[in-house]
Amino acid sequence: MTRRQTVDEADLTRRLDAMSLKEKVTLLTGGDAWTLTPVAAAGLASLALSDGPVGPRGTTFGDEAPPALLFPSPSSLSAAWDEDTAYEAGRLMGLKAREMGIHVLLAPTVNLHRSPLGGRHFECYSEDPHLTARTTVGFVKGVQSTGVAATVKHFVANDSETERMTYDARIDEKTLRETYLPPFEAAVREAGAWVVMAAYNSVNGTSMTENGELLNGLLKEEWGFDGVVVSDWQATKSTEASALAGLDLVMPGPDGPWGDTLLAAVEEGRVPESVIDDKVRRILRLAARVGALNSVEATHGTDSAVGTVGTVSTDDADSTPVPEDVRARIRDLAVRGSVLLRNDGLLPLRTDTLRKVALIGPNAVRFTAQGGGSAHVTPEHVVTPLEGLRRALGDDVEITVHQGVFPHATLLPLDGNTATDPVTGEPGVRLEYRAADGTVISEEHRDPATTWFPILLADEVAELVVRTRLTLRESGIHRLSVLGPGHFTLRVPGNEPQTHEQLQDNDDIASLALYPPSHTFAFPADRGETEILVSFRPQRHLPYPITLLGLGYDTPHGTDDEELETAVAAASEADAVILMVGSDAHTEAESVDRTTLALRGRQDELVERVCTANSRTAVVVNAGSPFLLPWADRPAALLWSWFPGQEGGDAIADILTGTEPGGRLPTTFPTTETDVPVLSTQPADGTLDYAEGDLIGHRAYIASGTAPLFPFGHGLSYTTWDYQDFVVTGDMGRGLTIRVTIRNTGERSGREVVQAYLEPVGSDEPRRLVGFAAVEADASESVTATITVPAEVLTVWTPAGWAARSGPHRLRVGRSAADLRLTSSVPRSS
Repeated sequence: MTRRQTVDEADLTRRLDAMSLKEKVTLLTGGDAWTLTPVAAAGLASLALSDGPVGPRGTTFGDEAPPALLFPSPSSLSAAWDEDTAYEAGRLMGLKAREMGIHVLLAPTVNLHRSPLGGRHFECYSEDPHLTARTTVGFVKGVQSTGVAATVKHFVANDSETERMTYDARIDEKTLRETYLPPFEAAVREAGAWVVMAAYNSVNGTSMTENGELLNGLLKEEWGFDGVVVSDWQATKSTEASALAGLDLVMPGPDGPWGDTLLAAVEEGRVPESVIDDKVRRILRLAARVGALNSVEATHGTDSAVGTVGTVSTDDADSTPVPEDVRARIRDLAVRGSVLLRNDGLLPLRTDTLRKVALIGPNAVRFTAQGGGSAHVTPEHVVTPLEGLRRALGDDVEITVHQGVFPHATLLPLDGNTATDPVTGEPGVRLEYRAADGTVISEEHRDPATTWFPILLADEVAELVVRTRLTLRESGIHRLSVLGPGHFTLRVPGNEPQTHEQLQDNDDIASLALYPPSHTFAFPADRGETEILVSFRPQRHLPYPITLLGLGYDTPHGTDDEELETAVAAASEADAVILMVGSDAHTEAESVDRTTLALRGRQDELVERVCTANSRTAVVVNAGSPFLLPWADRPAALLWSWFPGQEGGDAIADILTGTEPGGRLPTTFPTTETDVPVLSTQPADGTLDYAEGDLIGHRAYIASGTAPLFPFGHGLSYTTWDYQDFVVTGDMGRGLTIRVTIRNTGERSGREVVQAYLEPVGSDEPRRLVGFAAVEADASESVTATITVPAEVLTVWTPAGWAARSGPHRLRVGRSAADLRLTSSVPRSS
């Protein structure tokens, strides 16, 4: 019995009847940005919602957000190809959310890797609907096992960021059913998800918050979803249309298109009260599931007390605290998701032969643990690659660190070791609110160690002034960046004032928060302390009284030419080189798609020159989505770490020194941009045409005969495998059971992901992934992988609905979509 079935519906009816119509309608819009309005008459406590996919952040943002746990990116989680691993990640996030007082986690993001340029590619699982669905099921079950709701988002076809709030995705029904809906369907029907988020975009001409065909007809009626449909933040633009379409909860609040307008629509008969009651019942049901209902006195003719939620729905929740070894578990998750793409025998490093290691690259110096956007959390500490390698290699190995090149578009935030409040002496900055005549209205201390902090602008505030005392540890050209829309002036002693104006070109508050305008000032200064002043006149014509302000800083460094020469010299003198390139949270971020697959700056040149200087170079790519790797055959080893979360430095060091890399690619890596089946994310006249149908990712490469750089499912082990035999039972109508026997032919234990693909015989239709299983075996040991393929995975969508696939098919199993070792025919339906 699932927890979905334990809710006392009669109890919910009594609570619903105790509410006035005004209370019901008020409940359907958020009480603020992250919580719902409590209703005492119904015993309903305030529900708290929180992003997100890399761990719960809490109900605050910016410098007010509490320290959180930062997990590996969702693409890394999917790269484990293991439902149990996804369950473990979800469970740990759920336990942390519950500890933080969060009832609803706004995760997972199950949109597909339709284009590698997608800004939130790192936040999604895979290009493949089946791998995405299996990862989703594990994650949702894990979160909800703790009594915290998972929110499956963004329903549906919100697969890119350009014009994301307005574009109309045009998708034929077959493609929608077979490719983009399966992860959502599995989350609802199999995992029992309690919340689904309606996306910003439209599908086939109708906004998702108003799409009754998909919300009411498909999600609630066909799939039987009994949870809450919440809007993406500020996605709801109408009153009656969205209310009648099946949307249950408008976020954020308290303002929005429902409220008194919806109340009037009900009172005037334009929206039936039964529609409102259904929405409220769903929220009450959610509250019962997450433990947010209190005892209330029953009404309407009974004196018996309504039982507390604890007696009806939370008994089977995982009540354990966040485990003390949670950091070790996050570290293990990062290892399981990292993908070894190439290895000529350099890895694992033989630490007993090393005396000097050169750690080189922009991502070695400025490690990226997470992507940009609403999923961002602030961990207490991020383990850097240098810290990880020092622990793994020991004190006898000398490690030198060299940036090589500087490709970043933005600077890291100020930190407490560099900036102090000139008034209090605390780590941070002094923020002054000034009137038009320069009078200080108020002032406060702020922590600078976040990307930015939000500011509520009173009408009388004309200017914000930030003062801080910088500790400059070397002389040279220093750099200070500013984030936010408006006019900036930087004043540094001994320098002329510098000014810059940068404006936001739209009124999207999400765009402001997630991808604010940025500028970097440069100023010469000697080593020591200096007090700087930044004056900021915010852009005031935006339709909200909020701005944001962020400061970044970087120490003096040489030109790219100088840094390159230094890095190459260090590489030539080292016993081995760990070279880290990749991207950052500015390059891969919500609200903006990438425009190229090329690594930023001169990173390709850095790889070529370092590999020439030292043949014992292992390249680690620290990125959340595919990039072009024109030098992929140059290094002795190539490891893809994704954005690996707060323990990423230790996880990378673990793999380099011998821990089995667990990952397989959940998306195809192209050789050139022209090879990519779907590259553009740009709508044309507001329309994004999914004209490619279901030919995305590896299936499109197979259909075109194009060989990718690294195929879907690819990943190496530290051992070797022989695929010996496999047996198929069942048939296309009843489902299949596949048993594959493989043998570890290497000299150490290892992990293998056995993948099964269904391929029609005598047809041009490309094969598709239908199942997989991860197994482990000791050296020389044989093991059997069992893959279960339900009948519904083998069906096809027709004008009459789902039907069994016709014609003969065969199963092919192996190590990736391009490395298939064994083949067998599939029994037809009996």
